[in-house]
Amino acid sequence: MAQKLRFEGLTLAVENVATSVEFYGGLLGLTVAYRSEPAFALIKVDGGGSIGLLSVEEARKEGVEDMTPTQRRAIHVELSVDDLDSAYQELLDRGMTFHAPPHDEPWERVMTGFDPDGYSVEIAQGRRGESGDIWAKH
Repeated sequence: MAQKLRFEGLTLAVENVATSVEFYGGLLGLTVAYRSEPAFALIKVDGGGSIGLLSVEEARKEGVEDMTPTQRRAIHVELSVDDLDSAYQELLDRGMTFHAPPHDEPWERVMTGFDPDGYSVEIAQGRRGESGDIWAKH
């Protein structure tokens, strides 16, 4: 392809846009760039990209079918911080629910929590894909 593609973001179908805004904007501290509740909101992520929050009702108008909790859990919103253990304690204190506390994987140090709709929220230490050369091996 002659044009280089850039990743700009993703959109999640959510039960309640305001609740999701409180999670991503309030609890996680990301920037709420646009609100058009109850249908949609846009969250900007430092370093680039966005997370769209589209109400399930609006998604259904576009023919989207409801997902099971297992399907939602398989979708991972991936974020990163410089000090994972400090972020873990701060988010715990703010009330975030975690599936896995900070732990080491062969490719990075990571923890996994859940947003209000059950989507996995993975937070890694450092920049994703830049811890060692695991990506160069694949």
